[in-house]
Amino acid sequence: MTVPEPTAQTRWRCTLCGNLTRFDVMRSSRVVEYVHLDLAGEPTVEEREVLRESLESVRCRWCDAVDRVELVDRPGAQV
Repeated sequence: MTVPEPTAQTRWRCTLCGNLTRFDVMRSSRVVEYVHLDLAGEPTVEEREVLRESLESVRCRWCDAVDRVELVDRPGAQV
């Protein structure tokens, strides 16, 4: 089941337990990063360009449901 990304007008909700705030999100992405290494060799990503990204799954952190997450309207959102 594909779950769409939340928008300014919507948010995720677990239909099994009602959770609105805690989810584990699995994404696949292809990115180009500009990595700066300091003199000690510690990397810092200074620029990141997302070429492609897809949402694979959203799992409820409270009840562990994977196929029960849906989009609902945010309170007070302008439709």
